[in-house]
Amino acid sequence: MQHSTVPDIRHTYVYAAPIQKVWEAVSTSEGLSAWFMKNDIAPVLGHTFTIHSPYGDQSCEVTVVEPPTRLAFTWGTQWLITIELEEQADGKTEVTLTHSGWVEEMAANRERMNHGWQEILDQRLRLAVESA
Repeated sequence: MQHSTVPDIRHTYVYAAPIQKVWEAVSTSEGLSAWFMKNDIAPVLGHTFTIHSPYGDQSCEVTVVEPPTRLAFTWGTQWLITIELEEQADGKTEVTLTHSGWVEEMAANRERMNHGWQEILDQRLRLAVESA
């Protein structure tokens, strides 16, 4: 594997929702499709699935499943998405998403993806988990 000098994308947000609700939103096909992209993920180690992006279908594989605190999956051949959940004392949930696997050839796309993740996490995931 090639060593990357391009930093990971990493975002942390706190949502006014219990950890189990957030886990369902990030680890199930229905939940993930509601705020991210259509997919057929299942929270099963080794499960292969497809993300249907505007740029074409991407093959993925679940690499970590630790309900309800950690999920990771490959996205295409280069990227790894890791989602970590931490239950807060006030019934809220802190979510940290890390998008790693960047190489120099993709550095120009990184900033666009970074802004995309900010919008997706701060608006779309927030709406999905904080609505009734």
